[in-house]
Amino acid sequence: MFRKKNKRDEISAGINQIYPRLWRYCLSLSSNPDRANDLAQATCLKALEKAELFELGTHQDRWMFRIAQRLWINEMRSEAVRRGGGLVTIDEVELPDTKNSDQETNLFAREVLMKVMELPEAQRATVMLVYVEGFSYKEASEILEIPIGTIMSRLATSRQKLAAYIEDMNHKVGK
Repeated sequence: MFRKKNKRDEISAGINQIYPRLWRYCLSLSSNPDRANDLAQATCLKALEKAELFELGTHQDRWMFRIAQRLWINEMRSEAVRRGGGLVTIDEVELPDTKNSDQETNLFAREVLMKVMELPEAQRATVMLVYVEGFSYKEASEILEIPIGTIMSRLATSRQKLAAYIEDMNHKVGK
Protein backbone atom coordinates (compact mmCIF):
# COMPACT_ATOMS: atom_id res chain seq x y z
CA MET A 1 0.00 0.00 0.00
CA PHE A 2 1.24 3.49 -0.84
CA ARG A 3 1.60 6.04 1.89
CA LYS A 4 0.25 9.52 1.22
CA LYS A 5 2.95 12.18 1.19
CA ASN A 6 2.81 14.60 4.08
CA LYS A 7 4.29 18.07 4.47
CA ARG A 8 7.51 16.75 6.02
CA ASP A 9 8.03 14.48 3.00
CA GLU A 10 7.51 17.45 0.65
CA ILE A 11 9.97 19.60 2.59
CA SER A 12 12.52 16.80 2.64
CA ALA A 13 12.18 16.23 -1.11
CA GLY A 14 12.60 19.94 -1.86
CA ILE A 15 15.68 20.48 0.28
CA ASN A 16 18.07 18.89 -2.24
CA GLN A 17 17.07 21.34 -4.95
CA ILE A 18 17.09 24.38 -2.68
CA TYR A 19 20.22 23.63 -0.67
CA PRO A 20 22.89 25.16 -3.00
CA ARG A 21 20.95 28.43 -3.20
CA LEU A 22 20.21 28.35 0.51
CA TRP A 23 23.91 27.86 1.27
CA ARG A 24 24.85 30.84 -0.93
CA TYR A 25 22.33 32.98 0.91
CA CYS A 26 23.65 31.79 4.27
CA LEU A 27 27.15 32.69 3.08
CA SER A 28 25.93 36.18 2.20
CA LEU A 29 24.60 36.54 5.74
CA SER A 30 27.57 35.07 7.59
CA SER A 31 30.53 35.88 5.31
CA ASN A 32 32.10 32.61 6.43
CA PRO A 33 31.79 29.20 4.70
CA ASP A 34 31.79 27.23 7.98
CA ARG A 35 29.10 29.43 9.50
CA ALA A 36 27.15 29.23 6.22
CA ASN A 37 27.25 25.42 6.48
CA ASP A 38 25.99 25.54 10.05
CA LEU A 39 23.25 28.05 9.24
CA ALA A 40 22.08 26.16 6.14
CA GLN A 41 21.95 22.89 8.07
CA ALA A 42 20.12 24.52 10.97
CA THR A 43 17.65 25.97 8.48
CA CYS A 44 16.97 22.55 6.96
CA LEU A 45 16.51 21.03 10.40
CA LYS A 46 14.13 23.83 11.44
CA ALA A 47 12.18 23.44 8.20
CA LEU A 48 11.71 19.73 8.87
CA GLU A 49 10.76 20.40 12.50
CA LYS A 50 8.23 23.05 11.47
CA ALA A 51 6.95 21.24 8.36
CA GLU A 52 3.35 21.48 9.58
CA LEU A 53 3.57 25.28 9.18
CA PHE A 54 4.47 25.06 5.49
CA GLU A 55 1.62 25.59 3.04
CA LEU A 56 1.78 22.99 0.28
CA GLY A 57 1.76 24.56 -3.16
CA THR A 58 3.66 27.66 -2.04
CA HIS A 59 7.34 28.45 -2.62
CA GLN A 60 9.48 26.33 -0.33
CA ASP A 61 12.61 28.31 -1.19
CA ARG A 62 11.11 31.59 0.05
CA TRP A 63 9.92 29.87 3.22
CA MET A 64 13.35 28.39 3.92
CA PHE A 65 15.19 31.65 3.14
CA ARG A 66 12.93 33.39 5.66
CA ILE A 67 13.78 30.68 8.24
CA ALA A 68 17.50 31.23 7.54
CA GLN A 69 17.07 34.99 7.96
CA ARG A 70 15.33 34.57 11.31
CA LEU A 71 17.87 32.02 12.56
CA TRP A 72 20.71 34.37 11.59
CA ILE A 73 19.12 37.32 13.38
CA ASN A 74 18.63 35.18 16.49
CA GLU A 75 22.23 33.99 16.28
CA MET A 76 23.53 37.56 15.98
CA ARG A 77 21.44 38.65 18.95
CA SER A 78 22.73 35.74 21.04
CA GLU A 79 26.31 36.41 19.98
CA ALA A 80 26.00 40.10 20.78
CA VAL A 81 24.79 39.22 24.26
CA ARG A 82 27.58 36.66 24.80
CA ARG A 83 30.37 38.90 23.52
CA GLY A 84 29.01 42.26 24.50
CA GLY A 85 28.35 43.44 20.94
CA GLY A 86 30.07 43.53 17.56
CA LEU A 87 29.70 41.40 14.48
CA VAL A 88 32.14 38.95 12.97
CA THR A 89 34.79 40.20 10.55
CA ILE A 90 34.67 39.15 6.91
CA ASP A 91 36.83 36.14 6.07
CA GLU A 92 38.34 35.40 2.68
CA VAL A 93 35.79 33.43 0.68
CA GLU A 94 36.85 30.93 -1.97
CA LEU A 95 34.19 30.33 -4.61
CA PRO A 96 35.75 28.76 -7.69
CA ASP A 97 34.11 29.42 -11.05
CA THR A 98 34.11 26.10 -12.86
CA LYS A 99 31.98 27.27 -15.80
CA ASN A 100 34.32 29.96 -17.09
CA SER A 101 37.97 29.31 -17.85
CA ASP A 102 38.83 32.92 -18.71
CA GLN A 103 41.24 33.79 -15.91
CA GLU A 104 40.80 37.58 -16.22
CA THR A 105 37.00 37.25 -16.00
CA ASN A 106 37.33 34.94 -13.00
CA LEU A 107 39.61 37.40 -11.22
CA PHE A 108 37.23 40.26 -11.94
CA ALA A 109 34.21 38.25 -10.76
CA ARG A 110 36.07 37.25 -7.60
CA GLU A 111 37.00 40.87 -6.87
CA VAL A 112 33.40 42.01 -7.37
CA LEU A 113 32.15 39.16 -5.16
CA MET A 114 34.61 40.17 -2.47
CA LYS A 115 33.29 43.74 -2.69
CA VAL A 116 29.72 42.41 -2.38
CA MET A 117 30.82 40.45 0.69
CA GLU A 118 32.23 43.69 2.16
CA LEU A 119 28.87 45.45 1.92
CA PRO A 120 26.98 45.84 5.19
CA GLU A 121 25.03 42.69 6.04
CA ALA A 122 21.63 44.17 5.17
CA GLN A 123 22.79 45.29 1.72
CA ARG A 124 24.71 42.06 1.12
CA ALA A 125 21.68 39.89 1.91
CA THR A 126 19.46 42.01 -0.34
CA VAL A 127 21.94 41.89 -3.25
CA MET A 128 22.21 38.11 -2.93
CA LEU A 129 18.46 37.59 -2.86
CA VAL A 130 17.66 39.84 -5.83
CA TYR A 131 20.71 39.71 -8.09
CA VAL A 132 22.08 36.25 -7.37
CA GLU A 133 19.00 34.23 -6.41
CA GLY A 134 16.66 36.08 -8.75
CA PHE A 135 13.90 36.90 -6.27
CA SER A 136 11.67 39.84 -7.11
CA TYR A 137 11.69 42.91 -4.90
CA LYS A 138 8.38 41.77 -3.42
CA GLU A 139 9.70 38.28 -2.68
CA ALA A 140 12.89 39.69 -1.13
CA SER A 141 10.83 42.04 1.03
CA GLU A 142 8.77 39.09 2.27
CA ILE A 143 11.87 37.00 3.02
CA LEU A 144 13.61 39.84 4.85
CA GLU A 145 10.33 41.09 6.33
CA ILE A 146 10.98 44.70 5.30
CA PRO A 147 9.14 47.13 2.95
CA ILE A 148 9.83 47.03 -0.80
CA GLY A 149 11.07 50.62 -0.59
CA THR A 150 13.83 49.47 1.76
CA ILE A 151 14.77 46.73 -0.71
CA MET A 152 14.99 49.32 -3.49
CA SER A 153 17.04 51.68 -1.33
CA ARG A 154 19.50 48.96 -0.30
CA LEU A 155 19.94 47.85 -3.91
CA ALA A 156 20.46 51.41 -5.16
CA THR A 157 23.09 52.06 -2.50
CA SER A 158 24.80 48.73 -3.24
CA ARG A 159 24.82 49.43 -6.99
CA GLN A 160 26.41 52.84 -6.40
CA LYS A 161 29.14 51.36 -4.22
CA LEU A 162 29.86 48.52 -6.66
CA ALA A 163 29.74 50.81 -9.71
CA ALA A 164 32.25 53.16 -8.07
CA TYR A 165 34.52 50.21 -7.33
CA ILE A 166 34.26 48.86 -10.89
CA GLU A 167 34.89 52.31 -12.37
CA ASP A 168 37.96 52.67 -10.15
CA MET A 169 39.19 49.23 -11.28
CA ASN A 170 38.69 50.17 -14.94
CA HIS A 171 40.70 53.38 -14.49
CA LYS A 172 43.53 51.45 -12.85
CA VAL A 173 43.63 48.92 -15.70
CA GLY A 174 43.30 51.61 -18.34
CA LYS A 175 40.03 50.41 -19.88
